[in-house]
Amino acid sequence: MKIHEYQAKELFRKAQVPVLAGFVAKTPEEARAAFEKLGGSIAVVKAQVHAGGRGKGTVTEVPSQRGVQLVKSAEEAATVARNLLGNHLVTIQTAASGAKVNQVFVEQGCKIARELYLAVVVDRAAQMPLLMVSSEGGVEIEKVAHETPEKILREHFDPANGLQAFQVRKLCKKLGISGEAAKSAEFFMKKLCALFVELDCAMAEINPLVITEDNKMIALDAKITFDDNAMFRHSDLKELRDLNEEEPAEIRAANTGLSYVKLDGNIGCLVNGAGLAMATMDIIKHHGGAPANFLDVGGGANTQQVTEAFRIILSDPNVKAILVNIFGGIARCTTIAQAIIEASKEVGFTVPLVVRLEGTEVNEGKKMLRESGLAIISAEDLTDAAKKVVASIA
Repeated sequence: MKIHEYQAKELFRKAQVPVLAGFVAKTPEEARAAFEKLGGSIAVVKAQVHAGGRGKGTVTEVPSQRGVQLVKSAEEAATVARNLLGNHLVTIQTAASGAKVNQVFVEQGCKIARELYLAVVVDRAAQMPLLMVSSEGGVEIEKVAHETPEKILREHFDPANGLQAFQVRKLCKKLGISGEAAKSAEFFMKKLCALFVELDCAMAEINPLVITEDNKMIALDAKITFDDNAMFRHSDLKELRDLNEEEPAEIRAANTGLSYVKLDGNIGCLVNGAGLAMATMDIIKHHGGAPANFLDVGGGANTQQVTEAFRIILSDPNVKAILVNIFGGIARCTTIAQAIIEASKEVGFTVPLVVRLEGTEVNEGKKMLRESGLAIISAEDLTDAAKKVVASIA
């Protein structure tokens, strides 16, 4: 689960991770009032969307407007908010249509001496949390990671004991941070790592992390993603979820017990098992196609779930064909075949449908589909299925 910057900063504040003062605004008038409440001569107005790269992003309706902008008056804050609110911000992490901006964050300005990048993630290979810091902060961090990965410093830490002081000292030495700034860095990094563990985060990213002219380390940005599997321990965090930032079809799928992620292709995929779903998408790409989604109906899929899966897939206007790839284990092929037949009666297939069945009761399942009278393209194996579905829309 993702949350907005202003929500993440409120969690930072509660955990004593240093942040600047700021207020959320949903109208230009609220942005104007926020600037006045901050009481300074400068502030920053930031679009609140679940996407990075806001500083270089552009508003489709107002191309000159960026997603993050420094303002020097209450009226300028209101103008920037007016350009953002209700419009769509396009960044390197959004679709071409952009993400709609429903609120902005008006934050206090500060005098920056240095910018850094910091993130805490889970290193699954090491089975430990990992703190990453880089002297190359800002909007080019993806380029740094790709071209000069050695500039990103790494420290694993034990979640039970937290980040240790000697680890911070080691990082500060490599980053050239000393004196009061190093003391601030130790406090900051240890508090952030403690928050990461306490809230079951999957990622906590700050870009940029800044050192001010008075040697204070402050989170100028904040991005947190939580481990969905741990949300049963954090009922209060669930309230931070913004459904407006999520794909409606993905929400609909989750409510039915399906794992669905919308993609940009035109071949719908209905598969049981996450690994098999990934392999299905890979082989579609290998044979020249483009998957329109990841969809795992799970090992115990029933008729209701399969029917809803087809509805979700066909709700995407880009879908020109569907590939069903099922390995019957817990769910027998006969069960899946019957679900496909029933789903066709309720949904109606308007695009080519390629079906590959394998596993328990596969012959019986294939016979049911042959005798159903449905216009189904049968496939013998995964390669055959991928070739046929790609050819069906050529």
